Parts: sequence; structure tokens; C-alpha cells
Amino acid sequence: MPKYLILVFRDEQVEQAGFGEAVSPDYLAFMDRRSGALLGGAALEPTSSATSVRADGSGGFVITDGPFAESKEALGGYYLIEAADLDEALAIAKEVPAPRGGVEVRPVWAVS
Repeated sequence: MPKYLILVFRDEQVEQAGFGEAVSPDYLAFMDRRSGALLGGAALEPTSSATSVRADGSGGFVITDGPFAESKEALGGYYLIEAADLDEALAIAKEVPAPRGGVEVRPVWAVS
């Protein structure tokens, strides 16, 4: 069965107070309802904890504090799911509680 990654985006400025707290009841309900499709997932620490690694073009790397790109909405977590097709993956994604953000669905590349 195909795999999809649901990327959960949120506005960190609005949700800053929620870090370090327990998983919200809405997320627990989603995970319980869709447990058959969920293969894994996790919440991410805030972008202030990110470190970016980029090739410098001469065989080395540049390491900087902070996310790869600055934006209002940041990647806050993900779910790896199995779904019959994109339509089913989108139906599952619509249930992800992301009231102050959104989600992105991307197929996992099946390398054979």
C-alpha cells in the first residue's frame, strides 16, 4: 500500500505557549481514529532549536543556527501513513487538527 507523509504546519508565534504540554485531546482523538493508517509521527521542537546544514560549494559545509527558511508557518510535526491512494490520504489529512496552520500531503517515493 502506498505511503504518504502528512506535514503539519503551524504558526509558532500563536502557539508558543503550547510547547512542553501534553498532546492535545484533538490530536489524541485523531491518532486513535486513524490508528490503522498511522505508521509513525512526531511533534517537532520549535524552529528556535533548529540547526541548518548546507553545502558550501567547495566540498565543505556551512552550519547555522535556525531553520532552513524563515516563514510565518513552520513545520511542527508529521505523520507517516498508509493509504490506498491520494484521495484516501487527503481524507485522512483533512482530519488532522491544525486550526492555526495547515497540512501538506506528499507521497513517499517508493524506490525499487
